[in-house]
Amino acid sequence: MTTDNFSDPRLHAIASKIDAGERLSFDDGLLLYDIHDLPGIGALANRVRERLHGRKTFYNINLHINPTNTCFMSCKFCAFGRKAFDENSYILKPEEIVERAKKMMPPAGSEIHLVGGLDPRLKIEYYCDYIRALKEAFPDGHIKTLTPVEVVYIARISKLTISQVIDQLAEAGMGSMPGGGAEIFDPEIRDQICEHKCDSEGWFETHRELHKRDFKSNCTMLYGHLEEPRHRIDHLMRLRTHQDEWGGFQCFIPLSFHPANTKLDHLPGPTGFLELQTIAISRLMLDNIPHIKAYWIMLGIKQAQVAQWFGADDIDGTVVHEEIYHDAGAHTPKGMTPDELRRLIRDCGRQPVLRNTLYEEIEVPAGV
Repeated sequence: MTTDNFSDPRLHAIASKIDAGERLSFDDGLLLYDIHDLPGIGALANRVRERLHGRKTFYNINLHINPTNTCFMSCKFCAFGRKAFDENSYILKPEEIVERAKKMMPPAGSEIHLVGGLDPRLKIEYYCDYIRALKEAFPDGHIKTLTPVEVVYIARISKLTISQVIDQLAEAGMGSMPGGGAEIFDPEIRDQICEHKCDSEGWFETHRELHKRDFKSNCTMLYGHLEEPRHRIDHLMRLRTHQDEWGGFQCFIPLSFHPANTKLDHLPGPTGFLELQTIAISRLMLDNIPHIKAYWIMLGIKQAQVAQWFGADDIDGTVVHEEIYHDAGAHTPKGMTPDELRRLIRDCGRQPVLRNTLYEEIEVPAGV
């Protein structure tokens, strides 16, 4: 029995496992969602977080660009995608992407993050062209681009295998991939919220092909819509199993669903309690993924600060120009300066550490 002062005694068994370095089970995960001792769960997640990273909170200087918002899918949780005939739809040419990057990239920026919609007019050549153009303009920049959902779709319309798509993207200069499009893996929910999107096998196949080439990527989960705790824990377990074999995930990002302007706008969206609970449980379940990100764009700045004591150790970066979640009603700024990020990290009692995309530390303040 641990000496922790939990309001729910069921947490003692979980704490004993964590202190002994034992892996939590599916049933442990469900139990954590059933326990409403949020401070207790947060304290356990923080224990693991500080064991891994001490007082550090990571951030980077990055820029988000969406090459297109046209999308043939109609995911019920999405407020970003537009049909090709919509007057507000757009496709940026590679030279326009470079022009935007040159105009908006913050000083000392190290990463350009690009994801967009699925347009059948855009074959593999389009994506390789903008990667090459960006690498020419920013030879030292890291290009993080394309979710597995995009890769699977590009392979289909370009009549290529996923492996061939990744080879061509890598040759063009892609540095890593984000982890979007995971949503919820369980088909019971996936078919209700994004029935035309690639299934979980396509998502994992993309990451297998990526990781066996020693590329890194992130992974995500969209929560707070139609799913239940069992779907979230199943999702985390699948990620953990992949990581056991391939080891390519460097960060997990729990994505808080924003219902505004979507086909699920009748739903209330996740509570602040669920947000912190999910971040903490993710840290406890994903014992083989080094970083947990509290994405300030989706959580809000204050909640992202609190999350640094509930298992998160990363807050993302400057972002500069975010569209996807703001189209879904996010009220956060579209970007922040490095000084603002450092201040909000210090204000929550953590030490800001500037990193690059691959979590190599660029600047570590004294006293960390």
